[in-house]
Amino acid sequence: MKTENCNFQSFLFLLKTYKIYNSSETLPKSWDALTSHDIFLQKKYLIALEKGTPENIQLYFVGVFFDEVLIGVAVVQHVKLYLEDMFRKSEVSCIKEAFQKMVSKVLKGNVLVVGNLTHTGQHGMFFNEKKISYASYSDLVMEALNALKIRIKANHNKTVRLMIFKDFFTDDILYNQTSVFQKHKLHQVSVQPNMIFKVPSHWGNINDYTSELKKKYRDRYKRARKKLGKIACVELDLKAVESYNKTLHKLYLNVSNNAKFNSFRLPENHFLSLKQNLKDDFKVYGYFLDQELVGFYTLILNGKHLETYFLGYDSKHQYSNQVYLNMLYAMLNFAIEYQFTHIVYARTAMAIKSSVGAKPLAMVMYMKHTNPYWNWLLKPVFKLMNPKQEWEERHPFKDV
Repeated sequence: MKTENCNFQSFLFLLKTYKIYNSSETLPKSWDALTSHDIFLQKKYLIALEKGTPENIQLYFVGVFFDEVLIGVAVVQHVKLYLEDMFRKSEVSCIKEAFQKMVSKVLKGNVLVVGNLTHTGQHGMFFNEKKISYASYSDLVMEALNALKIRIKANHNKTVRLMIFKDFFTDDILYNQTSVFQKHKLHQVSVQPNMIFKVPSHWGNINDYTSELKKKYRDRYKRARKKLGKIACVELDLKAVESYNKTLHKLYLNVSNNAKFNSFRLPENHFLSLKQNLKDDFKVYGYFLDQELVGFYTLILNGKHLETYFLGYDSKHQYSNQVYLNMLYAMLNFAIEYQFTHIVYARTAMAIKSSVGAKPLAMVMYMKHTNPYWNWLLKPVFKLMNPKQEWEERHPFKDV
C-alpha cells in the first residue's frame, strides 16, 4: 500500500512542471485569468514594462503547470548591477568610496530577481494554493532560476551571482514561509517598510479627512495647499504624455539621481509605454506654473488599491511650494473620491508619509549569493548597505 501511494505521489509530481517565456507576448491565454487580482502580474502591465524597461533589466516569465494547466506564475528580472548604477553620486569621501567598492563586490554583476524592482511590494509570485503547495511551487520556481542561470551563461557568457525573492510582508503567512527559503539557503534580510494608508469607508471627500486631523496637521494641510500658489494640477492624457515625454523623464531624474542607492534608471519612454498599454489604469498628473511643467506624479489603479508610482519635480519649487507634500495630499484625495480602500505610498520618505496618515508595514526579502564565501558575507553587507533608518512616526489623527 505504501509503495502504491509513493508511486502515485511520484506520478503527481511528474505532472507538475514549469515553462520559461522570453516575452510577455507569448504568455499563455490563461495567464490573465489566473492573475486577475493584481495588475502588476497581468499581460498589459508586463507588456508595458517590457517595452519601457530599464536598460540593465531583462524580463523573463515562469509558468507553473499541473497536467498542462497553468496553476502558478512568477516574474523574473535579470538585472545587470554595476557600481555606477547602484551609487549615482560621483563625489564621495575615500571611506564611502571604499565601502561602495566592497558592496559592489558582493552585489554587482548579474542578478535574478523574482519580483519587480520598479515597484514596492510582492508582485512577482502567485500560485493556486488549491492545486499546488507553496513548497512545491517554490521548488519549481527555483528550478526555473537555475535553468535561467545556465541559459544566461551559455547565451551571454555571464555568471549569475545573486538570486533575490523580493518584498514580502512579515505577516504574510502564505508567501513569507521562511522554512521554504531556508531550504534553498536563502538569507532573510529586512528592507524599508511599505507605507500604506487604509482609507476609512465613511470618508466621502477630503473634508472628511481633514476633519479627523489634529489641529497641527490640519493647519499643515491648509498651509501646504496655500503654498502651492499658482501651480495647477492637470491630468495628462496619452497625447499630453507623449508631448511632455522628455520633460517627464528629466523631472523624474531630478528625484531619482538624489537617491543614495539605485538599481536601475527608467528609460525615457517608460511613462509613455505605461500610458499606452494601461490606458485609464495609469494616471499621470502634471503640475504647471505659467504653462511650464514643473512636477508630476503617477498612479496605477490596482483593483481597490491605489498604487503610487514614480514622480518628479523641479527642485526649485519643491520647498517653496511644498510640491511633494501636496502630491501626497492629491493622491489621498484621488483615493477618497474614487473609493479606494488602500493607498500604497511605497517605501522612502517614511516620516512625511506618516504625517499624512500612512502606516509602516514591515517587509523582508530573501537572497542568496552563488559564491559560498560571499553568501556567508551577504547578510551583514546588505545590513550595512541598507541600515535601519531612524525616523519618528507621526500620528496625525485625533485620538478616538
